Amino acid sequence: MKVLVGLGSCGIAAGGKKVLESINNSVKENELNIAVEPTGCVGMCFYEPLVDVIDGDKKYTYGHVNAKIAKEIVESHLKNGQPLKEYIIYSNEEPDIYVVNQLKIALENCGQINPENIDEYTSVGGYEALKKVLTSMSQQDVIEQMKISGLRGRGGAGFPTWFKWDAALKSGGSEKYVVCNADEGDPGAFMDRSVCEGDPHKLLEGMIICGYAMGSNHGVIYCRAEYPLAIQRLNIAIEQARENNFLGNNILGSDFNFDITIKMGAGAFVCGEETALIESLEGKRGMPRLKPPFPAQSGYWRKPTNINNVETFANVAWIIYHGPEKFAAIGKGNSKGTKVFALSGKIKKGGLAEIPMGMTLREVIFGIGGGIKGDKKFKAVQLGGPSGGCLPENMLDTPVTYEDLGKTGAIVGSGGMVVMDETTCIVDVTKFFLEFTCEESCGKCTYCRVGTKRMLQILNKITEGNGVMEDLDELENLALSVKDASLCGLGQTAPNPVLTSLKYFRDEYVAHIMDKKCPSKKCTALLTYEINKEKCTGCTLCARKCPVQCIEGTVRKPHEIVQEKCIKCGNCFTTCKFNAVEIN
Repeated sequence: MKVLVGLGSCGIAAGGKKVLESINNSVKENELNIAVEPTGCVGMCFYEPLVDVIDGDKKYTYGHVNAKIAKEIVESHLKNGQPLKEYIIYSNEEPDIYVVNQLKIALENCGQINPENIDEYTSVGGYEALKKVLTSMSQQDVIEQMKISGLRGRGGAGFPTWFKWDAALKSGGSEKYVVCNADEGDPGAFMDRSVCEGDPHKLLEGMIICGYAMGSNHGVIYCRAEYPLAIQRLNIAIEQARENNFLGNNILGSDFNFDITIKMGAGAFVCGEETALIESLEGKRGMPRLKPPFPAQSGYWRKPTNINNVETFANVAWIIYHGPEKFAAIGKGNSKGTKVFALSGKIKKGGLAEIPMGMTLREVIFGIGGGIKGDKKFKAVQLGGPSGGCLPENMLDTPVTYEDLGKTGAIVGSGGMVVMDETTCIVDVTKFFLEFTCEESCGKCTYCRVGTKRMLQILNKITEGNGVMEDLDELENLALSVKDASLCGLGQTAPNPVLTSLKYFRDEYVAHIMDKKCPSKKCTALLTYEINKEKCTGCTLCARKCPVQCIEGTVRKPHEIVQEKCIKCGNCFTTCKFNAVEIN
């Protein structure tokens, strides 16, 4: 029997360390000879803290575990063999649709093994792909396998992986670099972090194989400093890989040398763009370079460099181990394999989901994700973070592929999927993403630096009730100009939320401008708080909580809000126990 406690960042934040301590203490008190180990995030973040009890071929997953429940699990299940059914959220006999509808490749070991123990990685086939490469494959053989698999970059652009590797291989010079982009900056995205925390050796193995294929001896992982647990576990994995001769000189007795170091980034979103990342690696300000030359010809220290993100590298060993044809058989059209998405926002089951490419948005959101919180009406989904687009309900049957989503104006991106319900104001959400891209713009390009700020000014004007219809034309023209004239991917994609929201939710913009109303009742400047005199009991609680004393009335008599004084703080609405305060 074995016990796993989810200690990814989400599990720790939910109290996972206290659960682990409680289980260890109870196991010791009951003198049980049972292994208790930490593991990464299995993806069901909405159930954290999670505890798995593995007994032979049977597995029981407990959700929302606290220290008290953890003790009960030890005394009933571990000691007496009686599972606590009231706390079990998943088992072999009763699988959860969240798990059943997924197909895991990049995340196959996350939540299943101890990420700080290399033996657990090798016990499930870890580093077997590397052994195969070093003993029976040429550099071109490896690249050909990547080509057959159809693996495309999972960081957003979807560029063929084999092509970048091949270009780096064909570049002259003996000094080359493999760079892993772990600078995951999209709001609501945490796919790469979970791989680094839950299965770091899989990332390392993918990088080592890439190094062999392109003739590089050194790899660099560029990881944001806001991911301390990921960095900690990557450092542990690197040391273990060196001790076991998977890194270093003459790897596994071959003539291939390769090592990996970690560089911490300062959290700039623009450093997710490969040339800006390279500038940061070299100790400069993160700003994009002109291309060409491309990194494959002149990258880190002006040497041939290949850059892929974490999820891309996490697919490499699986492809080599199982065969590229098996990977290529998954997906739709030119979108092969699986893609990891971070489900967040107004969704019942927020977490990570790895799906075969080609599954529809509806199947992901309402199947795996369980639908909308509170069973409210679905309104939109934002794909690809601030670089992506906002899609309405009538596009829920769109397949999740690079091509199909591209036709809508959205993108797959790195995998963020923010779900919105009927209470969400699309104009306000668009403004949020523009605020983010304005803040994160490096300022190198005039169109990105000035254009995004001007778009934000127009959005502020509209949400404050001062918009005019001509603003929509200016907004669209600016968005197209910024998209065409910006140097890097940040500027080129920053207008996507504006363009897609104008395309699919134009009526909401018109309501803000013409009716001076926010249909979702979110834009404060356009709201009016009023007291329904038929519901008001005259309890005076709202008047006492009002910070500007704008509510008038006597005890046990209906009250009234003096609109000229009201600052629209919402205190009256949240305070009233009789639902007498209404927002119009």
